[in-house]
Parts: sequence; C-alpha cells; structure tokens
Amino acid sequence: MLNINFTPFPILETKRLQLRRLANNDFNEILALRSDKETMQYIPRPLAKNKEDALEHIALINSRIESNEGINWAITLKKDSKLIGIIGHYRLKPEHYRAEIGYMLFPEYHGKGIMTEAIKEVVNYGFEVMKLHSIEALIDPRNIASEKVLQKNGFVKEAHFIENEYYKGEFLDTVVYSILNKS
Repeated sequence: MLNINFTPFPILETKRLQLRRLANNDFNEILALRSDKETMQYIPRPLAKNKEDALEHIALINSRIESNEGINWAITLKKDSKLIGIIGHYRLKPEHYRAEIGYMLFPEYHGKGIMTEAIKEVVNYGFEVMKLHSIEALIDPRNIASEKVLQKNGFVKEAHFIENEYYKGEFLDTVVYSILNKS
C-alpha cells in the first residue's frame, strides 16, 4: 500500500503557473468559484452562500492534507498569487494506488491552456512523487470542455454510468476517465 505524506506541502510550478496551498485569505475567490452557477453547473454540490461556506471548504481541504487523505492546490499565475482555480487529488485510494483528480477554474481563464498545464503537473506529481498507478476523473458527460482537457492530457474514457447519482430530484450520469502510469 502507498505511504503518502503531504508534509511539507509541495508547491508545484509550471511555465506560467504556481500551485500553492490554499489559505483562509483565499475565501473570496473560493466563494466566487463555488457560488458561480456556470462553474458549478456540472458539479452536484450545493452552491456556497457566504464567507463561512468558503472558509469551511478551505478547512476541509486543509484537514485532508494534514491527514494525508487528499491534496488540493490553489492555481495561480506566477506573476500574481491570486487564486484563479483549484486542482488536486481529492479522493485517494492508496490500497489501489489510485487517486481521483478534480479541478475548477474561473470562466475568464477557460480556453487559455491553464487547466491543461495544471493537470499535467498534478498528474506528474501523482505518478512521480505519490507513486500512483492510475488517476481517474469523474465528470458529467455534458461537460465537453472537461472531457477535452482530460483527453489532451492522455486520459481515456473508462466507463459511462447511467443515472448513478441522485442530486436535487434528478438522476445524473457519470463518465470516468483515467490515465495509467506508464513509467
């Protein structure tokens, strides 16, 4: 079984991005992300309503890091430490050497290759440092942009579950994409 330890917290860098730990002073951006109907349209979770909801979400992410149950990074541009999105391995299955990746990005940053760059770095961290064998992403089949960014990063469609999740009075489909560590 994997022995995962996120202490000290790993700060990741790409050509344009820095992936850093979320802090309480990111609450405005987390609130904006998680309360935005467009950003949350394919994520079956309640919208954040206030500062407390945002701080609670940051606390949850950081507690999962402390207990080595998952890791999320704030996505920032190198020239500006302001959070523009989040990404991470938020559900780990160490007994299977597998993790689930998840991500969100403010709409004004879509289509600029930012998420492709962030996913590539987080997948690399998962394989090289965490020693994962596979990484999965669960998406809503209507989320074509997410499907394209996963495919661009080498993920392949593994499954399409029909009406496997119930949220707000309707049954939703889930598509599973994954990538294997080939090294």
